[in-house]
Amino acid sequence: MRNWLLAGTTLCVGLAVSSALADNSKLSPVTFKMFGGMADGGAASTGNALSKKFLHRTIAFQTSLAPGSVLVKTGERKLYYILSDGQAIEYSVGVGREGFTWSGTDRITDKAEWPEWRPPKEMVDREAAMGHRLPELMPGGPDNPLGARAIYIGDTQFRIHGTTQPWSIGYAVSSGCIRMMNEEVIDLYNRVQVGATIVVE
Repeated sequence: MRNWLLAGTTLCVGLAVSSALADNSKLSPVTFKMFGGMADGGAASTGNALSKKFLHRTIAFQTSLAPGSVLVKTGERKLYYILSDGQAIEYSVGVGREGFTWSGTDRITDKAEWPEWRPPKEMVDREAAMGHRLPELMPGGPDNPLGARAIYIGDTQFRIHGTTQPWSIGYAVSSGCIRMMNEEVIDLYNRVQVGATIVVE
């Protein structure tokens, strides 16, 4: 049963970022592949310093959620994949910026590898007002803001997805979706099942 509390509009990929963060945001296609790109099928790039900073880990974790569930703690910028025996896998994530935060309980309804992106009308209009033109459809691939994988939440426009902006992990900069490093979202994608419970708080 879904119980959504939403501030702002139901959008996903946030394009506007602070200049202080954006200075370090550009990745070449080669570097992108190091974060779960197409060429290696998603192998982890554990030798990269940025990757090491956000590498997932298994921790002791008490919850009433069933194993296989996903819990996002927005304030902590953390996502937990619940295991059995009082454990969970902890991932660092990027979350919605002010005005785009939300909470609720739902189900994972779909998953996609290298998803295409159709910007919602609200985002197209908002970006147009700032002089930016967004495409109606962006095919999946290294330039797509949804990154290497997408995990869809209920019948909403929200997703857990990869990113072409790995510097944004750990910050509140998106338009409501949960961002992960590409190699991390590939790891979660391979674990989580369609139908699993997801709680965002």
